[in-house]
Amino acid sequence: MAVPFRRTSKTRKRQRRSHLRMEIPGMVKCPDCGEMKLSHRICKNCGSYKGETVIEKK
Repeated sequence: MAVPFRRTSKTRKRQRRSHLRMEIPGMVKCPDCGEMKLSHRICKNCGSYKGETVIEKK
C-alpha cells in the first residue's frame, strides 16, 4: 500500500474540504404573513402555500 511521502499541509487539506461546509437553506418571506419559510414548502406560521390556505390553523 502506498504511503504519502510528505505530510498534507493544513492549507491543502482545508482547500480540499472547502466544499464540505454547511449551506444556509433557501429561505423566503411568506407572501401572506411575512414569516421566513423554506422555499417550496407550506408556511408553518399561517399554513398557506402559493397564496392558498392548505392547513387550517387554530
